[in-house]
Amino acid sequence: MRTNPEVDNFLKQKDHPLTAEIQRVREIILETDDRIEEVIKWSSPTFMYKGNIASYFMNAKKFVSLMFHKGAFIKDKTGLLQGDGKEARQVRFQDMEDIERKKESLQTVIKAWISIKDNE
Repeated sequence: MRTNPEVDNFLKQKDHPLTAEIQRVREIILETDDRIEEVIKWSSPTFMYKGNIASYFMNAKKFVSLMFHKGAFIKDKTGLLQGDGKEARQVRFQDMEDIERKKESLQTVIKAWISIKDNE
């Protein structure tokens, strides 16, 4: 798993109440595929693969919120992605237990995004 030191520093300085949970979601996403990169974009850690995959909504303090910028284009059979916007979808993780419960679904959604981008 390759992490970006810029994201490491951002999370350290942010001192978010759910830093451990944010880190765990980060690990799961980065472990899904070695080609996924992370950057700071829109004042938030953002995951990239041939475009934006998802960004944290860092203002949420009671749960980890991850926005999939083009989530509406992912055929999510897991039911993980929530929302009905034209393009964006979100995922909320309440705590570590919830993160682990949703791990496989999160990886399935990430792999679906990669498949979409690889077949464009």
